[in-house]
Amino acid sequence: MTELSREISEVWSRLFDHRPFLNGEIKFMLKEFEEKRGDREVENLFAILENLTDIKDTQVEKITKSSVAVFPVLLEKLDQAVKLSEEVEKDYLELQKINQKKKAENFEKRQKEWSQFIDDMNFKCQRIDNTFEEKEEELRDLYADLNHKLNITNNN
Repeated sequence: MTELSREISEVWSRLFDHRPFLNGEIKFMLKEFEEKRGDREVENLFAILENLTDIKDTQVEKITKSSVAVFPVLLEKLDQAVKLSEEVEKDYLELQKINQKKKAENFEKRQKEWSQFIDDMNFKCQRIDNTFEEKEEELRDLYADLNHKLNITNNN
């Protein structure tokens, strides 16, 4: 029984005890950051801080002076751009209205042409039907006449 509990304890520690693995990873990370990289990150941070301080002391005032001269010109150009875009929008809306009117006119024109076409087709169909009926009547008369002549000649 003790052997079984010892084996179960060993299996449990292999499955669920991650300390050996974690200790190796922790040692690797410490070695990576402390020994290999040294103070590079700290030196980089100090260089960045020095650059920021230099920019704050010298460049901010220079940028402020140059922006005072540039902003009115920029504002004027932006106003011109807004005016031009409003004109373009107005022209576009007018063009849309004109196109809608043309579309409506063209639609009405096509509707009239279509109804005229349908009327013409109905008229032509009616003419064909009338011609057919006339020809049918003529053929009926012809065959009736022929039938009558045949009856006369057969009786003699």
